[in-house]
Amino acid sequence: MGSLSFGAWAAPVGDPSIFEKLLKIEKVEKKNPGPAAVSIVRDPTEVGTPVGKRGPKTVRFTLETQEVLGVLDASAKTSFMYWTFNGKVPGPLLRARVGDTIEITLKNAKESSMFHSIDLHAVWGQGGGAALTSVGPGEEKSFVFKALTPGLFVYHCATPIIPQHISSGMYGMILIEPEGGLPKVDRELYVMQGDMYTEGSDSEKSFNQNAMMDEHPTYVVMNGSAAALAANPMKVKVGDSVRIFFGVGGPNLTSSFHAIGGIFDKVYNQASLTATPVTDVQTTSVPPGGATMVEFTARVPAKYILVDHAISRLLKGNVAIIEAEGAADPEIFRAGSLK
Repeated sequence: MGSLSFGAWAAPVGDPSIFEKLLKIEKVEKKNPGPAAVSIVRDPTEVGTPVGKRGPKTVRFTLETQEVLGVLDASAKTSFMYWTFNGKVPGPLLRARVGDTIEITLKNAKESSMFHSIDLHAVWGQGGGAALTSVGPGEEKSFVFKALTPGLFVYHCATPIIPQHISSGMYGMILIEPEGGLPKVDRELYVMQGDMYTEGSDSEKSFNQNAMMDEHPTYVVMNGSAAALAANPMKVKVGDSVRIFFGVGGPNLTSSFHAIGGIFDKVYNQASLTATPVTDVQTTSVPPGGATMVEFTARVPAKYILVDHAISRLLKGNVAIIEAEGAADPEIFRAGSLK
């Protein structure tokens, strides 16, 4: 609904002019409904296929840039015109191994209004591939690179104005596993943080370039939409070993990544998969355009709350929940006092 309808709920009860306005808006919307906002939230369980023990091979990935009217804040019934890779935020987790030869094809949907491109931080080459993938509506281009370095790397659109494309949802990650692959865990999850800059009191928000330049975000989100991963928690079981691929698309904010109610058993600092992980970590810093990989075992049933511990960002939508189900362990955690 329009801005008047949302303002109405805070107006004095019984104001007839408000209800007249509401009826007028309803009539207009029924005549000209426009496109409905859809969920753009990337399912955090979509982590691709582990490479295991296989040797190097040729791997092909195709991405399509799509401009989608998506739900920004379900509780406030607001939407935003997202720019995406494959219709979701973040873009898909691409998964390969060191030594692979990787072909990237970028398509731009014919309905798009903008040029788009892709810069992968895993690439040695001009612009991380952006120089070879500038595509207009209806176009597609490809390039090939060799995965020389293992790690978890951000990719994003690199078409000017670059931070606008990133803030609007054009980021994701590519995982280059080391030789032999990653150790097995029970659950893997894919979560990315982004900062968004919007204006307007209408239900459909628009981009605010001045707020972006001032680095004053109106929303700080995980997987594209405010509190979406709290409204739909990720599920694990007590005793599960859990791995989170976490990155920050940005474009501006550094995340102090923290799990309320838990401690990271291992943190692969700056997503270095060849260095020895840091152990027993409460909060880890992840810069924009950076990533980390964290692991922990869910020791007790709880809702582990993922936040940026620049904690006021919680009020801008920055929260996700991992819900662990199973038997309680009173030796670790219980109500009451010692007797």
